[in-house]
Parts: sequence; structure tokens; C-alpha cells
Amino acid sequence: MILLDGKKTSADIKEEIALDVLDLKNQDKKTPHLAAIIVGNDGASLTYVNAKVKACDRVGFESSLIRLSEETTEEELLNEIAILNIDNDIDGFIVQLPLPDHIDEQKVLMAVNPDKDVDGFHPTNVGKMALNLPTFISATPFGILELLDRYNVETSGKNVVVIGRSHIVGSPMSILLAQKRKIGNATVTLTHSRTKNLKEITLQADIIIAALGIPEFLKADMVKDNVTVIDVGITRVADSSKKRGFRLVGDVAFNEVSEKSAFITPVPGGVGPMTIAMLLKNTLLACKRNDL
Repeated sequence: MILLDGKKTSADIKEEIALDVLDLKNQDKKTPHLAAIIVGNDGASLTYVNAKVKACDRVGFESSLIRLSEETTEEELLNEIAILNIDNDIDGFIVQLPLPDHIDEQKVLMAVNPDKDVDGFHPTNVGKMALNLPTFISATPFGILELLDRYNVETSGKNVVVIGRSHIVGSPMSILLAQKRKIGNATVTLTHSRTKNLKEITLQADIIIAALGIPEFLKADMVKDNVTVIDVGITRVADSSKKRGFRLVGDVAFNEVSEKSAFITPVPGGVGPMTIAMLLKNTLLACKRNDL
């Protein structure tokens, strides 16, 4: 069994990006600039955004963090987005989700300039991704592709089962892995909460991507020997033996499934760290496009 180490791989990618940025600076070209808007005081969101700011510092990016109160109106948020859309110094920006209930998330995502949408959530970019045109691939699917590539996991002709159909992970992964690309050319089955006989389907899979948000859902009796397993889930489970009172688990029962796996991602330390690295990669791409 080979562990698909997202922590190490993301560190490698950040080193590569840092060298790229140094090269841009040596040529007196623009330094990539990533901005983030966060509304409210959600603890997990604040932690994630601060990690993005630190990652920007590490690779030599400029970064801006726009913090807005929980009471910010939808109109005020849309005004902030409009300002970033026309600011030539900003190469890409994200609006941290989730947003407060009184703000229409879809309306906000639609307001972001697709050329600065380094999260890859705008319908224009989703459409380009589906057509296999150059675009920003959203960070988590992009990170999964990169992990499979760097560990030389063969996808061509393989049976892939994706569990979960979210717009952020499940749906785009099913499209990307079926496309004619280096990490692609697979026969993909997209499964979800209405799928019948799921175990029969997963037992045929060479590669399983679990992205449904149910802790330790995928068990050893649901996979065949030498399977590759990508665990996208992360859930806090109460655990009095831990100092923090909880432990982090994925959608895969790691201890038992890893016994049958050729490759598997851990939780934490698998897909999670890749997300920020690929967000940085998208921002670098945006900067290079803008500086042509």
C-alpha cells in the first residue's frame, strides 16, 4: 500500500510555485496577487483563509484579506466583488464559503469575474472545464488530478466510481476523469444517495473517490484488492481520548480499507493540503495570463 501524501506533495508544489514567482520577479514581471473575502466569524472559514494568506507569503505572492461583518448586506458584498473585478493589481480572488443565510451564494459566485475566479466555481469556468477547454479547475478536483499524476496512478481504461455528486467535487471529478487527458480516459460511474446496489458497483472499481460527507462510510467489504482510494471527506468525530476532544476522519474506514489498497489518501494529510496548493497554482496561471 502506498500512501498518497498530500502534505508532502502540496509542499513540493509550493516550492515549484515559489521558484516560478522568483523567476517572474527577476524578469521584473508582475507578482501574483490573491485576494480573499470573508463574511462573518465562522471559525473553520477563518482558519482556512488564514492558511491561504500564510501560503501566499510562503511562495512570494501578494495577498489581501477583506473581512466583512456578519451583518454585511448582499449589496455591500456585491460592491466589494465589483471593486476586485476591476482592480488590475488583483489576479484572482475567492469569496470564502459558506456565506450568512441572508446572502444568495449563487448570486455572489455569478458576480465574480470568470477571469479572476481562481476557485473555478463560475458557470463560465465550469462550462469550459466540461468542454475540456483551458480554464480554472476548482482546487479540490485539481488537487486530486495532481496527486494521481505525481504518484503515477494509471487512470486510462480504469473503472472509476465517484461517490457523491456535489458541484465542488463529485460532479467535476466524474467529468474530468472521463475526458481525453493524461489523468483521464477512465470509465466513470457517478453514484449518490439514490444509487441502488452501491456495494456491487464499488466492488468493480479500480479507483474510488469518496466525497459524500459520511464518516467512515466506505468499508473493506465494499472494495476489491489493489484498489486506489481517494478520500475527500473530513468530519470531526467526538473522541474523549484526544486532547481536543475530537478526531478527524474521512469518508473511508482507513484502517480496514488500506489493507486492500494499492494507493490511498490519509485524512488528514491527503486531499486537504492539495486544495490550497492548487488555488495558488490557479492564481499563478491567472497572473501569467494577465501579464501577456
